[in-house]
Order: sequence, then C-alpha cells, then structure tokens
Amino acid sequence: MMRGVIGRDMAVDLGTANTLVYVRGKGVLLDEPSVVALNTQTQEILAVGHEAKRMIGRAPDTITPVRPLKDGVIADFEACEQMLRYFIQRVHKRRYLAKPRLVVCVPSGITAVEQRAVKEAGYQAGARRVYIVEEPMAAAIGAGLPVHEATGNMVVDVGGGTTEVAVISLGGIVTSLSIRTAGDDLDQAVIAWMKKEHSLLMGERTAEEIKQTVGSAFPSSTGEPEVEVRGRDLVSGLPRTVTVGASEIRKALEEPVQAIVDAVRTTLDQTPPELAGDIMDRGIVLTGGGALLRGLDDRIRHETGMPVHLADDPLTSVALGAGRCVEEFEALQAVLVSDRRRY
Repeated sequence: MMRGVIGRDMAVDLGTANTLVYVRGKGVLLDEPSVVALNTQTQEILAVGHEAKRMIGRAPDTITPVRPLKDGVIADFEACEQMLRYFIQRVHKRRYLAKPRLVVCVPSGITAVEQRAVKEAGYQAGARRVYIVEEPMAAAIGAGLPVHEATGNMVVDVGGGTTEVAVISLGGIVTSLSIRTAGDDLDQAVIAWMKKEHSLLMGERTAEEIKQTVGSAFPSSTGEPEVEVRGRDLVSGLPRTVTVGASEIRKALEEPVQAIVDAVRTTLDQTPPELAGDIMDRGIVLTGGGALLRGLDDRIRHETGMPVHLADDPLTSVALGAGRCVEEFEALQAVLVSDRRRY
C-alpha cells in the first residue's frame, strides 16, 4: 500500500508537440503527442495522443483534432485539462489513490496569467499540489549539467512551440530568452516554400516528415538526399508528386533556423563575462526535439564559435530533469516555483 502512495508523484513535460509523463520511481511512462480529438457536436473526447494525431488533416467535420498548447502555452484550457487528466489516469491504474504531487514544465518566458492557467489545469486534473519548473532548468538537469555549481552552463532547448535559451549557474537562471520560433515553425516554413516554389499544397504531417528525412541547418559532407513529396497541385487541383533535395529544404528552413541561432547569440551577448568564459570551455548543450534537425549543432558552432554538444536523449531530457525534481524533491526544491493555492 505504501509503495503506491510513495510512487505516485509525477512530472509532466507539457509540450506543444509532445507530452511526457514521468512517475516517481518508474521513469518516463508516457510519451504521446499533445493532441486531443473532440466530437464537435457533443464536445466529448474521442481520442488523445497518438490516436488523435493520426486524425490531423484526415478527419471529417464532426471530429476536430485540437492541439491544446500553442507556442508552449495553453491555448485551449478545457482540452488541456482533459488531456492532462487522461494522461494522469493512464499512468495511475488505481484511481482512488491518484492525488499526486505534480511538477509541470513551462517555458521561461511565460506570463503570470499563463502560469496560473497551467497550475489550474493541474489542480483540475486531480493533483494535490502543483509545482512549476522552467523548461531550460529541467532540460539542463535532465542533460546532466551541474546546475548547482558556480559555473556557467548554457542550454538551448528547441521544442515544438518555443525555443528556450538559458545560462544557468548556482541553481538559477542567470539570463534566458524564450522565442516562439521552434519545430512547428520549421514545418510551416516547408509548407510555405512548397506552396510558393512548386504550387503544391501539403499538410502539417507531410511537412514534418520532410523535415525529419531531409531537413538540415548546415550543408552536410555525406551528400544531400532527395525525397518525393506528395500534395495537391494548386493550379490543376489534382494530386501531384515533386522531388526536392536537402539543399532546397535547407533554404526553406533558413528563416526559422536563423531566428534560433540569433536567440543563442543574443543570450551570449547578455551573459556576464565570467560565465561566458565557462561556456567557452564547457560548450552549449542542445536538447529538445528540434535539436534533432540535422546540422543544427554545426550551424550554431559555425556562427558562435562555441563548442556545441547534443544531449544524450534530446526528446526526453526535459521530462527526465523534471523527474529528477520529483525524485530528489527536497534537494531540488529550490529550482521549483511554487505558491500556496489561493481559493
């Protein structure tokens, strides 16, 4: 019985693209897309996660796949709360015990109102206490950086909706920048490019697949692959296939990639000189799903002159960092933002 009580604290990386749930003592138990499919007539939930994501761009009028988070913050409160509740219940088989302490990750540039919305969603979904940890801090802890030491650690977390750049020292964020340009914008850039250059209309899922297969931020020495793209011709209205190469997709991604690189440079520019020296030695750590874009590390290295390392598991480092906060609650409580719930 006691095991159930102890093991139920949870950490949630509530991301724009994916939500990960970490359970104390068990690790990351759930990693699903942040998508909820609603029935438009009855407003009831039909599917959550992978199942709902498969419906994007393929559903009839009666079903609306909703992404409750946009740019790292809650855009649809009801759907977000339902999604959280669904994920918490998925992980907790014994419902009557499920009143967990919850640690939720939020972008560092989030406003007080947006922060309250996250907490309320957590309480509504059945949490006993909700703590908040800033994403770059969680990413740094998850990537194994010594955040409590008096040395500068720089982390760049490229997610689905936001890119977080932060310099961390002595258990706190010294300078940070959160920009709302990230993985989703890369997808949109591919869609816009294909429309403009090839008069081809395609969906978000196809754009994401192209980004993952041939997308890159820096010319590669191993050759440039090509991919066949299917979509609807804007002139004839009929389906058509176009072949595009990696160099063309790189041009398409240029603007959002440059925005991410500029965010890194701006943050370095605002870093105190002592810490900048540390970062010169230790390098910049890249995490988040967007960090998997080919050549992004090379591009940042090329433009800043700093060593850049990719985290071991970029997709889960934020969730693992938040999970560490749950495991070592007392030791890491300093990095959590908590307030007493006011009724």
